[in-house]
Amino acid sequence: MTILLSDPRVRAVPVRENAEPLVRLAPSFGPARALVRAGLAERLAAAAADLPAGIALRVVEGHRSVAHQRAIIDAYSAELRAARPEAGTDELHRLTSRFVAPLEVAPHVAGAAVDLTLVDACGDEVDLGTTIDATPEASDGRCFTAAAGIGADARAHRDLLARVLGGAGLVNYPTEWWHWSYGDRYWALLTGAPAALYGPVDLAVAA
Repeated sequence: MTILLSDPRVRAVPVRENAEPLVRLAPSFGPARALVRAGLAERLAAAAADLPAGIALRVVEGHRSVAHQRAIIDAYSAELRAARPEAGTDELHRLTSRFVAPLEVAPHVAGAAVDLTLVDACGDEVDLGTTIDATPEASDGRCFTAAAGIGADARAHRDLLARVLGGAGLVNYPTEWWHWSYGDRYWALLTGAPAALYGPVDLAVAA
């Protein structure tokens, strides 16, 4: 059963902030030079080293400000409300959280998550079944990590991501093949950790 970020069990996980700084990823992870917690950066480096020759991780987003996260939530919620006017408040919240984390548990706001893909030796993205940030509606559910309606190459590439990132200690949000996190409340719930390592962080403290 898929656990969504709106699940009360996620919010119930305590946060024991370890005060790790935000650091900027190396250029080898792509031009975005995303900001992430130091512990996550170390694990991404380990995952990258475990990839086959000619394949690399490209991180397109890491830390988000509270304002940015709120804007994404509001925009997607409005899109869903227009498409499903019959949906009540609770149902709209559940549907929104399939794709965008509620503010109070958002891994990106904690600097604990990345959105990423795989690229080849020429820097071109390989086939992963959908583009990054394809919504469940626009992709007919193919954005879900375990979706059946993708080709063999896309499945192999998603499995490769799961092997190297999972092996480095990250967890995937199963409605978004590109979203992986470490140290946040969702990670703690899935791994059985007693508490999250990272809470929301102000961009002003970034290194």
